[in-house]
Amino acid sequence: MGSAFAAPRRRDTAAWRVLSLLLHADVRFHKSCCGGPGYRPRTLSAARARMAYARATGEPFAKALVRRELP
Repeated sequence: MGSAFAAPRRRDTAAWRVLSLLLHADVRFHKSCCGGPGYRPRTLSAARARMAYARATGEPFAKALVRRELP
């Protein structure tokens, strides 16, 4: 997972779905200097938008999921 991982609340099923998606795409939560792990989508719609972008452009899912903004 990484040293900057923070688990969602137990009953927050949407957050657990997003986390599962991130982990299956091999996205980890390591600190990058002082800023923490960087951007990670918190909603399923944000994750889906980034995955659609990855499919359309051929960019790897892991890289598209950690983009702060989509072009």
